[in-house]
Order: sequence, then structure tokens, then C-alpha cells
Amino acid sequence: MPPPPAPLLNPSLLAGDHANLAASARIVDELRLPWLHCDIMDGHFVPNLSFGPETLAALRRAGSKLFFDTHLMLSEPHHYIEPFAKAGANLISIHIEPDYDHAATLARIRALGCQCGIVLNPGTPARAVERFLPLVDLVLVMTVQPGFGGQSFRRDMLPKISQLRDWRTARELNFRLEVDGGIDVATAAECRTAGADTFVAGTSFFKAPDKSAFVAAFAKL
Repeated sequence: MPPPPAPLLNPSLLAGDHANLAASARIVDELRLPWLHCDIMDGHFVPNLSFGPETLAALRRAGSKLFFDTHLMLSEPHHYIEPFAKAGANLISIHIEPDYDHAATLARIRALGCQCGIVLNPGTPARAVERFLPLVDLVLVMTVQPGFGGQSFRRDMLPKISQLRDWRTARELNFRLEVDGGIDVATAAECRTAGADTFVAGTSFFKAPDKSAFVAAFAKL
């Protein structure tokens, strides 16, 4: 049985300086954090707009070697897999809620050389993604309703995290279990106890007065 993954702090670019996203990515790199979470919003599936493939491509041209964990909050993500893969995404996650061929889209992500993930909104039960668990590298449990940063963490998502952890253990799967929304050191500790291992931190990371101490606290989870 594979051991649970080590905790991973995954700063969200959405909370960075939008006038200088390359500088925000450099902060993450200088702290020796390997991942950067890229929230992609279309104004349809969620009520906000964020980045497109060109943002990722520009960060690559600026020299970023970070692992781009790319979260597609899109009504039709299957139409955008190739542009994001070509732009430099390393992992592409898609939501279960829209109506499209999820299995084919996950297969396409992998065929393009990226890791793949599946995402659940707060109102979506874990069983909605159960059949896809053997196919993915990551499952993302949203701990707020997606669309905007700075929302309060929803503790009612903790049982869902534990259910996915238990399925992973029982079936000897090795996907990462990620949480996103209202994550700081305290809420990450609760999620870690429930079974999460990958923690998307936006506002709490970029507004931390001492980012090195913030990173050190996460390393102790």
C-alpha cells in the first residue's frame, strides 16, 4: 500500500500581483516551493475571469520552471486542454459538474503529456468522481464555492476529504488529495488530519508578512 503523500504547499497565482505575475511566481520559486496553482476562470462556470493560456506561456518565457497545477474552472474545459498543455501546464484539472465527456478529456490531458486531475465543488458529493479515481493524479476538493479568492473555509467539506482518503487507501491508489479555498495554516491542519496532502493557499500566502515562516509552518503539517 503506498504511503500518503508528503504535505505540499501550493501557492495560488490568483492572489499574486496581477501587474507583475512573473514576480509573484519568482517569490514561490525563491522559497523553494515546487508548485504554482493557476486558477483559470471563464465567467460562465464561475462568475469571474482570470487567466488564459498566454499567461502560462508568458511565465514560461520569463523563465519559470515551477510545476503549473492548472485548475480549469470552465464550462467547456475539453475545448482548452491542448492550448494549456502547449502553454506549459504540467497538471490540468477539470470539474466534474459540467456536462461533457470527462473520461475522454482526462485521457486527452494525459496524451498531451500532462498529469490530470478531477475537481468537486462544495455541493458535489464524493461519489460523483468515484469512477474516475483510478484515472487521475489528483483530486481537488473545493472548500469554498469557486470564483473568488478570500472566502472563508467550509468545515463541512472535511468528511468529503476523509471519504476520498479512505477510498484511496482501500483501493491502493496514489492520487494527491488537494484542497482549495480559505486555506491557511490552521485550516490546512484540519484538512491534513482529514486526509489532504496538497494545500492551495492564495491570500494567506501572498499576504503573509513572513512568507518563510508561513512555509515552515506548512512543512510541519
